[in-house]
Amino acid sequence: MNSKQLPTLGDKSFESIKLTNEHGAEYWSARDLQLLLGYSQWRRFEQAIERAVSSCQQSGNKPDYHFAGAGKPIAGGKGAVQVVEDFHLSRFACYLIAQNGDVWRLAGDCGQVVAGD
Repeated sequence: MNSKQLPTLGDKSFESIKLTNEHGAEYWSARDLQLLLGYSQWRRFEQAIERAVSSCQQSGNKPDYHFAGAGKPIAGGKGAVQVVEDFHLSRFACYLIAQNGDVWRLAGDCGQVVAGD
C-alpha cells in the first residue's frame, strides 16, 4: 500500500470496520462505511450505492455477489431496537462506492486503499 490513507473516523479505519461471515468471507457494513466516508445521511449514501450497483452491472459483474441486502439493529431511545436497511459489501463494492460517491475529493485515496494498491 502507498502513503495515501483512507480517512479515519476516530480510531476507525477501512480495515478496522471489516467483518467476517460464518464462511470466513470478508465484508463491510454499508452503515459503517457511510460514516467513514463522511456521509451524515443514509439517503445520500444510498444514492452512491445505487450508482455503484449500476457500475458493477456495467462492468459485467453480478451486483448480488457484491451488494448483499441486510438489516442492522440500531438501539434507540428507552431500549427500543429498530432494524434499519444495510448492505454487506465486498471489497469491490466498497471500491465502486468510493469511486461513484459524492466525496469526489476522497474517491481517489479511498479507491486506492480499498483496491489494495
